[in-house]
Amino acid sequence: MNILYQLNDDDCFFPPADRANEDGLLAFGGDLSPQRLIVAYANGIFPWYSEDEPLLWWSLDPRLIIRPGEMKVSKSLKRTLKSGKFDNRIDTDFRSVMLHCAETPRKDQDGTWIQDEMVEAYSHLHELGIAHSFETYLDGELVGGLYGIAIGQVFFGESMFHTVTDASKVAFYQLHQFLQEHGFKLIDCQQETNHLMSLGAYTIPRSEFLDELKVLTREASLVGNWGMDDLEKLYLNIHQPEKLKFRSYNMDEDVALFDE
Repeated sequence: MNILYQLNDDDCFFPPADRANEDGLLAFGGDLSPQRLIVAYANGIFPWYSEDEPLLWWSLDPRLIIRPGEMKVSKSLKRTLKSGKFDNRIDTDFRSVMLHCAETPRKDQDGTWIQDEMVEAYSHLHELGIAHSFETYLDGELVGGLYGIAIGQVFFGESMFHTVTDASKVAFYQLHQFLQEHGFKLIDCQQETNHLMSLGAYTIPRSEFLDELKVLTREASLVGNWGMDDLEKLYLNIHQPEKLKFRSYNMDEDVALFDE
């Protein structure tokens, strides 16, 4: 049965991620407030929707991940890194990275899923020191980068772009090195792409991914501007009640089924 949950407007809670349907779709509704986004990511859930769709929340099975220390660096990428032609920066222009990710054409994808409201929401998380960007510049121009959210010892990657060959790979390498140096244990890459798998990413069952999140997202979170030398430590206490009420819909029949 294809069930979709409607989120409550007056709280930031989600149904368990393992209740997502076979496509990974779990729920709709709610908002993109910092509190809701933090709870979503800490529980293996992320927003992904198009302009003509409601706010949709997903939890994919299997999940694409890579662990700090496991990145595959090709000979060509090693040459690029050694050349020093790129200038690498962290958290200097988060919004521009997001806008580039939104504007970059994707194979087999019509338009962008990064809506204006998402740019505003994640930029707010960046101002709070929770979302971060890794940027690659060439002759002073932003030519590659990525952004994501850090909770505990997990970095949840969202999107990346490049306008020059290897620019996004260099940004990912810088992310990988930073996370390894600062004790992170997991990079969430969400869904399979050839680009990420070429860098060493692989899939694990969602159940295993969720079990790791229960431990890793409750560790100390490194917040603030990661491009600065002095970084503050902060604990994000993320809890969910044992019993919650959500309205459920049978998507096959498009009618309300039951309230749990």
